Amino acid sequence: MVAPPPNPVPVAYQGGAPAVPDWLNKGDNAWQMIAATLVGIQSVPGLVILYGSIVKKKWAVNSAFMALYAFAAVVICWVTWAYKMSFGDKLLPFWGKAGPALGQKFLIEKAVLPASTPMIAPFYPMASMVWFQCVFAAITVILLGGSVLGRMNFRAWMMFVPLWLTFSYTVGAFSLWGGGFLFQWGVMDYSGGCVIHLSSGIAGLTTAFWVGPRSIKDRERFPPNNVLLMLAGAGLLWLGWAGFNGGDPYTANTDSSMAVLNTNICAATSLLVWTWLDVIFFKKPSVIGAVQGMITGLVCITPGAGLVQGWAAIVMGILSGSVPWFTMMIVHKRWTLLQKIDDTLGVFHTHAVAGYLGIILTGLFAEPTLCSLFLPVTNSRGGVYGGSGRVQIGKQLAGGAFIIGWNLVVTSIICVAISLVIPLRMPEDELLIGDDAVHGEEAYALWGDGEKYEITKHDTDDVTHHKTPPSGETQVV
Repeated sequence: MVAPPPNPVPVAYQGGAPAVPDWLNKGDNAWQMIAATLVGIQSVPGLVILYGSIVKKKWAVNSAFMALYAFAAVVICWVTWAYKMSFGDKLLPFWGKAGPALGQKFLIEKAVLPASTPMIAPFYPMASMVWFQCVFAAITVILLGGSVLGRMNFRAWMMFVPLWLTFSYTVGAFSLWGGGFLFQWGVMDYSGGCVIHLSSGIAGLTTAFWVGPRSIKDRERFPPNNVLLMLAGAGLLWLGWAGFNGGDPYTANTDSSMAVLNTNICAATSLLVWTWLDVIFFKKPSVIGAVQGMITGLVCITPGAGLVQGWAAIVMGILSGSVPWFTMMIVHKRWTLLQKIDDTLGVFHTHAVAGYLGIILTGLFAEPTLCSLFLPVTNSRGGVYGGSGRVQIGKQLAGGAFIIGWNLVVTSIICVAISLVIPLRMPEDELLIGDDAVHGEEAYALWGDGEKYEITKHDTDDVTHHKTPPSGETQVV
């Protein structure tokens, strides 16, 4: 009896088939899409939950929706014109040529960053690269939004997102990652210390200046409406960072593993140090403080995640848990300028200060062997290793200074331009009421079958419009 022939492998799955070209590395492609998904989850639902729960109850819907709207808006802008401005052919030393990333002829070809030298060309399609970089752009804008929660006009936010993405984010991304002048000069930014965190922190502070402060009542008392949900959002942010830093070698290699481990080492160290400082100086361990410390650790390690050794990640964690703590808890309260700018979530401290700190420390601790594993900086080293490392810290400082200057100027221009069309700040009646006035929705139904007791018009002294709660139910204020 003749055995039946084995089932043939479907043509679509065979190497060399149209859907599986010879250059495709399935492992790399799978990891890159997983990494992109992890970074996307950091924003939606991560920061949506974090923002919606860390603010006062009356701003829960508005804060969460600002994050959700920004994510959606960035996706469309990214594939329509912004991707190629960040990673396409060079237009200027700091900017790529705008163009769509939508056609199959472009998206199913082998990924390549055409302006990079040496040429970066991972073994997966452009579609994976476009989406991976898209979620980084989206989270940057959402982080920036943390500075203006609780008062920015939502319509102004709708205008701000595409403008800032186009004229600020794309410049930093091309300059440092896409083959621009800072890339060519050898500035190290493994995963976004400059491009994402320093830019969002400086732009957030600048936007907060132009928008103006929250209401006096909100500035005096702004308790989180749900600490446990805040921790859930923070947890998604922390573990999602495995994709944030682990995906930046553009391949599933040994350096990717190193980056993921260092990320967790630094975050854990920073959280512990921030908590210890809270206990020592304020006598109570703060959960919000622990989350801030976690974030500063994740931010600080980002520019050097796959470039430094484990002991250096611990040192960076100690510094990221203490330096931003000092600027937020001590310097902020003594520096009049910072007090005048209402940075709702302290994004300047958690992202700009921690990000710049990480950029500098990367220039100090980048290990030559690890640098050789990461294509953009194969011949680099940190200052503690001598040789060319002695000038690396200066390059890091200069790269950060460019990002700071560009964001200060461009973000200010964008805010002024928008203010000529629509007010940046909500009107006082909306600031007084919050979500119900802005969106006609509230985060929590307090009684009945999904019903809520509405106070839609009132002033600070008395209620001028009153609806009696349903019979037998108690009003909750």
